[in-house]
Amino acid sequence: MADNYDSEIILVDKTLEQWKQGDCAVGTDHWFGYRCNPKMPLSAASRAAAEDGAEYVEEEIIGFVVVTQTCDIVRKCSIRPYVDICPLVQVSDSQLREIRRGRHIALAYLPLLAERRLVADLSRIMTIEKPVLTEYARIPGCDNSQHVRDFARCVARKWGRFAFPDGFQSFVDKLIGLCREKHRKASPEGRAIQALREIRVCGMPSWDSARINVTFWFIRENEDTLFDGREWNQYLSKWLSTLEPNSQFAGVEGKVVSLRWMTGDDYASSVPLDLDYLSTTSEL
Repeated sequence: MADNYDSEIILVDKTLEQWKQGDCAVGTDHWFGYRCNPKMPLSAASRAAAEDGAEYVEEEIIGFVVVTQTCDIVRKCSIRPYVDICPLVQVSDSQLREIRRGRHIALAYLPLLAERRLVADLSRIMTIEKPVLTEYARIPGCDNSQHVRDFARCVARKWGRFAFPDGFQSFVDKLIGLCREKHRKASPEGRAIQALREIRVCGMPSWDSARINVTFWFIRENEDTLFDGREWNQYLSKWLSTLEPNSQFAGVEGKVVSLRWMTGDDYASSVPLDLDYLSTTSEL
């Protein structure tokens, strides 16, 4: 019996050598489980479970994506027996375009599932033992190393968001409100906001200082040719005018750049301003 068990575990280890972060399983008989409070159920699935007094919910899903790092997936079961998965959800074409550009922190783009409009729902995560994974056919979610890095960055961003100082949210409220208002409009400014891949901010001398000077980096796509430098500067001036210096955030400056024009030091010393508020998929 022991010999048979050991040989099966070896087979599991061998099978998982093919799996990578971002790989998926799609089809029928996929279930996502989580615990609820039957006295206060929130989701439709938990409300149904609560009718029977159940604390554990199993919800049928389209499929799942593996979010565990590849190095841990391929390690032997005896060392790393678990992997983490997130459910796949189907979105509209317009939502898919937004997710591809990183506009929603809770949803991640998977290029090889784009034709089916399936994306990773990073807001939910479940742990399974590795032998469970071998019961499903592996479907790659990414087709090259750049896409693999992009997906890994989405996963890291979801659980590694920077904790800004108290008061920062109210400091940027007007800027966020302007972006939210203009983003879905077909106006020139709306197209400019849509052309931004991310907004990054740097606090000097540090985010822990009593008085902080804040630099905003409005990073446009490398291939963007919609606007010339003069037009970008006009929009930049308007965006920065929404930020009113105060006793905590004493100074404000900003630049519109592409990634290829940012220095490594500028990028590494800044942190992303969550663009989730720009998303058309906030209901997911």
